[in-house]
Amino acid sequence: MVLPCVLRLVRLDYVRLGHGVRNGDLAELLLVVAMVAMLSPVGGPIPAAGWQAVLVLTAGWFAVSWWRGRRSGCAHHALSAAAMLYMVTAMPHDGMVHGPWLTMSTMSTMDARLAVPLVAVAAAAYFVVDAARTGVLMVRGPVVSVSGHASRAACRVVMGAGMGYMLLAAAL
Repeated sequence: MVLPCVLRLVRLDYVRLGHGVRNGDLAELLLVVAMVAMLSPVGGPIPAAGWQAVLVLTAGWFAVSWWRGRRSGCAHHALSAAAMLYMVTAMPHDGMVHGPWLTMSTMSTMDARLAVPLVAVAAAAYFVVDAARTGVLMVRGPVVSVSGHASRAACRVVMGAGMGYMLLAAAL
């Protein structure tokens, strides 16, 4: 998932496509790296508090961008960052299950569930529906007419399915 993001950031003409597209590609790269850090059994080089700060800034940036420009891509990235922030914050932090690291892979006990699981289920439903809708649009073809949009759509499908799975697995 990192490779298509990096290739788009290196190859695409963002002057022609607009800076909102570049910001979306950067956000997607950030969220992919955060998801990898969450699933890694080793932990990450950035403690959970660092990820919380980065995700708050990302969600805020895209929420304000959405509010000002009413672009649906900004709303999706704001919701994605907010969902990742929820997962980081709602993980059980009692004892030394995680330490300061962001590792959901250690949530193997029956009582290790996300706080307020209804939020996780609602967010999972959004991501699953969005992944399915984007997948249908991608198969139909109008998404692939602009450079980079096919890989962006494919990444959105995979990330949406992954986010839905992670949220449901941690909530139920």
